[in-house]
Amino acid sequence: MNNQDITYLSMAVGLLLLALPVFFFYRFGVRHISSTLVAATRMVVQLFLIGLYLKYLFLWNDPFINILWVMVMVMVATFTASKRTHIPLRTLFIPMSTGLLTTALLVGLYFLFFVLRLSHPFDARYFIPIMGILMGNMLGVNVMGLNTYYDGLKREQPLYYYLLGNGATHLEAVTPFLRQAMEKAFAPCIANMAVMGIVSLPGTMIGQILGGASPDVAIKYQMMIVVITFAASMLSLMITLYLADRRTFDEYGRIKC
Repeated sequence: MNNQDITYLSMAVGLLLLALPVFFFYRFGVRHISSTLVAATRMVVQLFLIGLYLKYLFLWNDPFINILWVMVMVMVATFTASKRTHIPLRTLFIPMSTGLLTTALLVGLYFLFFVLRLSHPFDARYFIPIMGILMGNMLGVNVMGLNTYYDGLKREQPLYYYLLGNGATHLEAVTPFLRQAMEKAFAPCIANMAVMGIVSLPGTMIGQILGGASPDVAIKYQMMIVVITFAASMLSLMITLYLADRRTFDEYGRIKC
C-alpha cells in the first residue's frame, strides 16, 4: 500500500492553522506570538534539512556514519539540557552525554537485536529512527529530573546536612531528592501510558498506519516503543544523576558552591 503524499501547497494550507493560536495570543496579550512563529519556522527548516540528510543517510547506510549521527544528537541534546536546566555545561556535559549515549546504544541495540531480531541492527532505516525516539524522550525526562533534583537540594540544604549529621550515608541523604526527581519526571510518562489507545492515539502508531502498515503491526511497534523509551529514560536519568553527583559534592559530601 502506498501512503498518501502531502504536496507543498497542501503543507502551506496546513500551516495556516497556526493562525488560530496566534490570533488568541494576540487577542489576550499573550507574549508568545514571536516565539511561536520563530519556533514554527525553525521546525520547518530543520525538518526539511533532516529529511534531506536522512535521504542520503539511508542511501549510504554506513554503520560508522549512523553512529556519528547519534553522537551529534547526543551533543545537541546535552547543550539543550544545559540551557533548560541552567546547570553549567562544564558540570553537565560529561554526565549527560555519557548517560544519553550509553543508554541509547544499550536499549536501542537490545530492541534491534532481541526484539526485532534484525540481521543488520545498524541499518539506517531502523537504527536512526529508534535512536531519535529514545533521545527525544530521554532528554525530556532528564531535564525534568535534573531540575527537580537540584532545585530540591538548593531549597532544602538543611535537610540534606541534617541527614548527614545524623549518620546517614550520602546516598541515604540524597534519596529524598532522588525520589522527588523521579516522581516528577515520570508522572507524565506514566499518565500517558495509562490512557494510550483510549484517550490518545500515539504518533508512532498513526504514522505507521498512514504509511501503509497494518494496525496490528503498528500497535506492536507502539507498545515496544513505549517500553523502551520508558526504560531508557530511567536508565539515562540514573546514569546522569550518578555522574553529576560526583561533580556536585566533594569527598566529604558537602555541596560545592
